[in-house]
Amino acid sequence: MSDRTRAAAGYTRNVLAWYDLFVLGAVCPLVWRCHRREMLAVYDRNVGARHLDLGPGTGYFLGRCRFPANPRLVLVDNSDTVLRTASRRAARHRPVTRRRDVLDPLDLGDEVFDSVGMNFLLHCLPGGMAGKAAVFDRVLPYLAPGARIFGSTVLAHGVDHGPLAPRALASLNGDGTMDNLDDSLDGLDAELSARFTRYELTVRGSVCLFEIET
Repeated sequence: MSDRTRAAAGYTRNVLAWYDLFVLGAVCPLVWRCHRREMLAVYDRNVGARHLDLGPGTGYFLGRCRFPANPRLVLVDNSDTVLRTASRRAARHRPVTRRRDVLDPLDLGDEVFDSVGMNFLLHCLPGGMAGKAAVFDRVLPYLAPGARIFGSTVLAHGVDHGPLAPRALASLNGDGTMDNLDDSLDGLDAELSARFTRYELTVRGSVCLFEIET
């Protein structure tokens, strides 16, 4: 089983059932020191009428953010369980799902998007930041002029860790939930600057929130 397949397999129905309460409700503010309202605010500032969400998780933010009227919503993940769960959460927007590995060509046909969300995605992808950043290249063919790319990731270096974060990072990397022990703020900044001229990075505890204007 590849690292990517193993990571996807970890998001079972049972895990997703308590993810919002435990990960978003407790781990984010107490361990990573970034409240989920910070991530929701990034969605609200950037989400467009034609939105692509990579690694949508439970669909928590898709179910709460302020979409324009009648959005076109496409969800991409390599887990059918994640896609079903997120689709139920965002059902009022009639999402379309595509099972894809986000580091491979997305094969989305003639779709065009005004925004792309990547919340808590990068720290789950295998390899160093240079390899993970291929996900930005994968979405470029599908962006409308002025489209926004946004999201968040837990970093190991260059951020403001609290006392609980180092042990959590070691544990989550040890069991394969995360692959980010080499991920740094400088590394993310370098990959974004190589591709984009207008972007903002905001550090909240162990988390970096990114907002990109293409």
